[in-house]
Amino acid sequence: MQSQFVKLLAAGVLVSVLRILTKAVFPQDANGLRKSAYLYFLTSIVFMVICIVLYNVVHRLPVMKYYKELKIEAIKEENVEKGPITGPVWRATLWNIVGTVKWYGFGVVLLYVVTLAIFPGYITEDVLSLILKDWYPVLLITAYNLFDMVGKSLTAVYLLENAKVAISACVVRLLFFPIFIGCLHGPEFFRTEIPISLLTCLLGLTNGYLTSVLMIMAPKSVQIQHAETSGIVMVLFLVVGLASGSVIAWFWVI
Repeated sequence: MQSQFVKLLAAGVLVSVLRILTKAVFPQDANGLRKSAYLYFLTSIVFMVICIVLYNVVHRLPVMKYYKELKIEAIKEENVEKGPITGPVWRATLWNIVGTVKWYGFGVVLLYVVTLAIFPGYITEDVLSLILKDWYPVLLITAYNLFDMVGKSLTAVYLLENAKVAISACVVRLLFFPIFIGCLHGPEFFRTEIPISLLTCLLGLTNGYLTSVLMIMAPKSVQIQHAETSGIVMVLFLVVGLASGSVIAWFWVI
C-alpha cells in the first residue's frame, strides 16, 4: 500500500518537473502548449507500459509469495473454525472490518478535506509574487508534490505506531485553514513568498506522512486474511476525502 502511494506522488513530482522544463524550453503559445501536451502524453504512455509489466512481475517476488502463502493458511484456519463463508457471514465480517478501521478512515478523509481545500486552488488562484510572477504557482505546486513524496517515504525511516497521535495530528491540520486565510488577509509579511512556501511544504509533508501512516496501520489492525479488504475500505475513505475536499475547494475559489 505504501509503495503505491509513493508511486502516485513520484508521478506528481515528475509532472511538476516536466511542467518546469516545458515552461522553460517551449514558448508559451499554442505551438508550445501542443508540444508540452505531446510530451505529457508520451511520458504517461511509457509509464503505463512499465507499470503493466511490473504488475505482472511483482507476484513472482519471494516477499509476495511469502505473504500470499500466509494469507492462504489464515483463510484455511478461519474456514475450519467458522465454516464456509456465506453471504451473511461475509457481510458481518465486512462491517467488522469497517468498524475496526473507521477511525483510520476518518483521519484520511480529514487529511484530504484540508489538503484539497487549499491545494491546488489556493496556490494557483489566490497567491501572487511580483518577483516570480507566473513561475510562482508552478514552483509552489512542485514544492508541495516533492514534500508530499518525502513525507510518504519517511515511514521507511520512522513509522508512527500510535493511532491516537496520528488521528489527532489529522485533526490539528485543520489549523491550516485559518493560517492560510491569514496569508491572504493578514499582515503583509505573511503574504510574501517565504511564509507561503514554507506552509505549502509543511502541508505536503504532513499530508504525505500521515496518509502513509494511516494506510499502513489500518491493514495491520485486522487479521492478515482481511488485510486486503481493509485496504480497499481505506481507499473508499480516501475517495470520500478527495471528493469532499474538491467540493470545499470549489467554494474556497468561488
